[in-house]
Amino acid sequence: MTVCMLLLSIVALTAAVPVPQALTRANWPEREPVVALWVWQCLVATVLLCCLTALSLGTAAVFGTVRAQLFAPAPPSVTEAYDLSATPAWAAALTLLLACGAAWTTAMLARELVETRRRRGQARAHLRERAPDLPAGLGSGRGPLLVLEDEYPDAWWMPGSPAQLIVTTGALHRLTDHQLDAVLTHERGHARARHDWLLHLSTALATGFPRIPLFAHFCDQTHRLVELAADDTASRRCGHLTTALALIELNQHRGVLSCASTHRLLGERVDRLLQPPPRLGRRRRALTTTAAALVPLLPLLITFAPGLTALT
Repeated sequence: MTVCMLLLSIVALTAAVPVPQALTRANWPEREPVVALWVWQCLVATVLLCCLTALSLGTAAVFGTVRAQLFAPAPPSVTEAYDLSATPAWAAALTLLLACGAAWTTAMLARELVETRRRRGQARAHLRERAPDLPAGLGSGRGPLLVLEDEYPDAWWMPGSPAQLIVTTGALHRLTDHQLDAVLTHERGHARARHDWLLHLSTALATGFPRIPLFAHFCDQTHRLVELAADDTASRRCGHLTTALALIELNQHRGVLSCASTHRLLGERVDRLLQPPPRLGRRRRALTTTAAALVPLLPLLITFAPGLTALT
């Protein structure tokens, strides 16, 4: 059990500190944002699985009742292989720390869920004020597309039930048909990939553990990569130049392309669309995706290795 917890700690620390720092310095995620998002999710899953499996082993070592329930179906040789009877003090302290971390993670996820529902409720109430329901007998105004009277060009996707794509009349007047199609395709790309759930998860982890490099970088990179992925979806359908012009037209009144703007990401997105970087080769994409998917199996392999060895 001691060796397992040490190996799990090493894997978790490696995935939480040096790997995210190296990934943020790499330039290939800009070329393949969807693959990069997958890699980040696999890294987070690896760390969470390391913590969960270490917590399970530590709890079984500290509490005999948990040990009896956890290893009840297993033969005695498997229980003996983990050597749970001798628990060092550091293992008990680590178990307590992991239990507190698990409780805090659950609390942060619950808080993010509550806050999300509250914000969506407020946003829908605001929409009902600006676009009230039609009287009975005149049909429903709550379709998948909602047009708001507003001089400022804007478009956004509102998740929920029902989900809606909202476009202002300013956007309809300013954008050409092809540019409007690019904007709608961009927002539909967010919806199909369920980017909202990924953003909520990264925000909750970064809020709960701001000093852990993995979670902080995961939040920053997720907000950036989901936009690049949606831009690629729009550019494949409508063209890079059309998508870039649509971004400029939608955000020109905000000054996001000025040097003093804090919205530097939009400027980077426009530059990327005007000079699209070459994609990775199909083989490299497949290898990267497969390797990332195998990494979360490491904590499971470490945890189950003593029991499997005892059985064989």
